[in-house]
Amino acid sequence: MSADGQVPESVVARLRPHGRAMFWPSLALILIVGFAAYFYGQFPQTWENLGVLVGAALLALLLWVIPLFAWLGRNYTLTTRRIVLRSGFLVRVRQELLHSRGYDVTVRKTALQSAFGSGDVQINTGLDHPVVLRDVPNADLVQAALHDLMEESQNSVSTHRQQEASRPSDETTIWGTR
Repeated sequence: MSADGQVPESVVARLRPHGRAMFWPSLALILIVGFAAYFYGQFPQTWENLGVLVGAALLALLLWVIPLFAWLGRNYTLTTRRIVLRSGFLVRVRQELLHSRGYDVTVRKTALQSAFGSGDVQINTGLDHPVVLRDVPNADLVQAALHDLMEESQNSVSTHRQQEASRPSDETTIWGTR
């Protein structure tokens, strides 16, 4: 416990979208490397062979490095007090949701997501549009953890409010006078 009597915040889980998102980019990288290895040295001119390498490098950058950074740039952190959503690589966006505010959690799964045990966890706070944790692994477990964290947080808030309400007032009262 900290000096103010509250339990310190701790990280429950760190999540990112399912690694399946890197399947097609990785397959593209394998094909690019294979084609570059096959065609390099097949041309009589040096500049043509260098063109093969440069083309392969540009394709690898476009089809593998950029999707990799996009995948690595999105992560979700569940703590005992809040959910922190971070996205972006060059321009970072951070969003936080407190468990104590209460929310509704829904899991949506496509057939492919069901086969891999992942899903989209939709968090509806009652404001604007819902927040979606896209394609997280073990979506059902994430949903259960969020329910538990929200319940625990709301119980601790209500307990804290009850303790504050039961404390005697610091005001001095004189009996029999107004």
